[in-house]
Amino acid sequence: MLEKLKPIICEYVDVEPEEITTDAKFIEDLHFNSYDFMSFLGEVEEMLGVTVDEAEILNLHTVGDAISYLENLQ
Repeated sequence: MLEKLKPIICEYVDVEPEEITTDAKFIEDLHFNSYDFMSFLGEVEEMLGVTVDEAEILNLHTVGDAISYLENLQ
């Protein structure tokens, strides 16, 4: 899942793929703003055919959090 998310993350923020780890924090480490993060999630929802619960978005602090959550939706 990490390898699927890396190219999408790189579309939204200026980081190298090797900088994206499961411990990377979306805001602090990858420098997402709220608009880009929501756009990123929308693209991931389309790619995976899932719907992210809006209440759960606040719990997605790291790439690993997102991976765990998305894997549970599939």
